[in-house]
Amino acid sequence: MLRMALIGCGRIGTKKHIEALIQNTDRIETVVLCDIERERAEKCAEIIEKRIGRKPEVEKDYVKILKRGDIDAVAIAAESGKHYEITMEALTNNKHVLVEKPIALSTKHASEMIELSKEKNLKLGVCFQNRFNPPIQELRKKIEEGAFGKIHYGVATIRWNRNEEYYKQANWRGTWAQDGGALMNQCTHNIDLLQWMLGGEIEEVYGIIKNFNHPYIEAEDFGGAIVKFKDGKVGIIEGTTTIYPKNLHEKLGIFGEKGTVVIGGLAVNRIEEWRFKGEEGHPFMNLPDPDTVYGFGHVPLYKDFYEAIEKDRKPYISGEDGKKAVEIVLAIYKSALEGKPVKFPFNFSTNDMKGVILK
Repeated sequence: MLRMALIGCGRIGTKKHIEALIQNTDRIETVVLCDIERERAEKCAEIIEKRIGRKPEVEKDYVKILKRGDIDAVAIAAESGKHYEITMEALTNNKHVLVEKPIALSTKHASEMIELSKEKNLKLGVCFQNRFNPPIQELRKKIEEGAFGKIHYGVATIRWNRNEEYYKQANWRGTWAQDGGALMNQCTHNIDLLQWMLGGEIEEVYGIIKNFNHPYIEAEDFGGAIVKFKDGKVGIIEGTTTIYPKNLHEKLGIFGEKGTVVIGGLAVNRIEEWRFKGEEGHPFMNLPDPDTVYGFGHVPLYKDFYEAIEKDRKPYISGEDGKKAVEIVLAIYKSALEGKPVKFPFNFSTNDMKGVILK
């Protein structure tokens, strides 16, 4: 059994990490839950007790947890701006880490997390759970089989809504110091899928960001970008939280000389177009939307993280994978700030956007 702690019992921790721990009780023992608001951790502990008959411990101070010798790994679901700090402390104390997206808010911090995990021979996984969506897995198989022939370009579209109430629930949301805007928080999942499917090294990114109708946050509520890959492929990104009056859809399109696939639905959970020679359609064209935009991928994500430790292999979504999506978002920010394309490699942080007034 992997003895595990969860740090952060807010929105995503309560909605998805707790369920993933419950569904993986045959391989993971949830030892302790941690949150600076103890009552949130207590609530999650009660949910687990009701489901499996055993109540985890509750703690407010994550540092105390990380110094314990009876915990093998931690999942980090705290606010984005704390991911680097908690992960580095965990790795220093010889804990494997599964961290929510984004892995960090700067290229430097992401690199340091990856380097320390390698130095300590510990696993570092990142929560890009949509990679486990059945339609996404089907698309990945086609890419690995070479069914598209030459892939020309891909498009990631995220058209969601986040209102003022959402931002009032947690004062770190929409800030440069602790979060970033729509691209970093909501759109990073699909940006990860886009770069994963297109593959190869990125040459440059040209981006634009706006704050159309969220004057109460610092960061963007809209972002667009062209991602130029060294092998000639092109990625197109459109992401926003301004859609009236509620979430519309999230789509990923991959277009090649011998294939066309568009995956849509609320959160890239349903195939909309599936066109290859001899294939016009797919059984996954009628899948229902998930209960939330988070989907159902956290359960297999946790299972894979356990197996990565058990078999001493990389997690399916490694620290290196997690860094790639963050780099694209940070390149968009840097490009928007400077008004020109950003060449890779580069160094940048959301903190470099402090004081920038978006219009």
